[in-house]
Amino acid sequence: MSVTRVLALLAAAALVVAAPARVGAAGACAAERFSKNRVYAACTDLPTLGASVHWTYDPAASSLSVAFVAAPPSSGGWVAWGLNPTGDGMSGTQALVAAPTGAGSAYGVQTYAIQGTSLGSPGPIAYKTSDLAAEVGADGRVQMFGKLALQNGTGEVNQVWQVGPASGGDIGIHAMAAANMGAKGKLNLVTGATTAVSGGSILRKKNTHGILNAVSWGILLPMGAIVARYLKTFKSADPAWFYLHVACQLIGYAVGVSGWATGIHLGNLSKGITYSLHRNIGIAVFALGTVQIFALFLRPKKDHKLRVYWNVYHHSVGYTIIILGIVNIFKGMSILDVAQKWKTGYIIAIAILGGVAVALEVITWAIVLKRRKTEDKAYNGGASNNNGHLPIGM
Repeated sequence: MSVTRVLALLAAAALVVAAPARVGAAGACAAERFSKNRVYAACTDLPTLGASVHWTYDPAASSLSVAFVAAPPSSGGWVAWGLNPTGDGMSGTQALVAAPTGAGSAYGVQTYAIQGTSLGSPGPIAYKTSDLAAEVGADGRVQMFGKLALQNGTGEVNQVWQVGPASGGDIGIHAMAAANMGAKGKLNLVTGATTAVSGGSILRKKNTHGILNAVSWGILLPMGAIVARYLKTFKSADPAWFYLHVACQLIGYAVGVSGWATGIHLGNLSKGITYSLHRNIGIAVFALGTVQIFALFLRPKKDHKLRVYWNVYHHSVGYTIIILGIVNIFKGMSILDVAQKWKTGYIIAIAILGGVAVALEVITWAIVLKRRKTEDKAYNGGASNNNGHLPIGM
């Protein structure tokens, strides 16, 4: 073999050794290309939001060059990626956020040191950054680039990523779907291994908040109202209907208070994120529900002259609570962006309660009319007593 050929083989081998290994470059990310000849040693497709991250890590210099790729939920939206040195959630994340600058469709990158669950204002983060840039790729996804100076010995990091809407240069709140809440995990910068992290306690608290309120204000209270309005028409159900009504309302109120308190706690954990209408309706429902409970102790006797006014108040406030509660449950479902099956399930539950109420309405009116006819015949057309009327009081 000639010397020239040997030298050529050695040169080729040297290039192979020197070239960065594409660690973890399996999946669609391996085919992604960037402008300005940006090339990264490793990449991985992230488990949610159709995102991917590319990086080159220099352990000696603790330097990380990164490219994050994701599609905003709508045109002109924002994308974000960051590292959390203190935990695995949003709070504490040192984030890079790419959003339109307002000049056409050009994107810019700003850094955020996130505290709590609100983005806050742009400013310095725990890592020194450089070469920050962002652009829209040929496939319409946003590509964000940057270089971070990490702490010595960093090998595995907690990464968080997200996408959301933007309007007029203002960064909007991201969706609360499972894909958004699960956009976090661990990334080994050396091996390329990624590990997903569960949605965390915040998502569990939100789900708990929704379930408690749906069961209380949205199911138990309507059931109690149905019992009070219709079962009392049947003489054989007296006084059992009253105790059943009180039990439904008291249990519903107790569960509802737990759901309301969970909502207040979530609000305290989400500084800067406010769903004003949902919150205000929730406060109104809780306040009216509390008034209803205390009004029970002020209920006049059946023959008292003020009883008719108490009945009007009690029924008006009660039906208002039920209507507002159901409306707010659907508002909460929209905020959480729950799966359609949960919305369908609740709609079916409400439809069943509504169907039962309609059926009982027909039955009770039939009983009342028959009772009136019997009484009129017995008293030769005289005034019938109150037992023949569809009851409106407790």
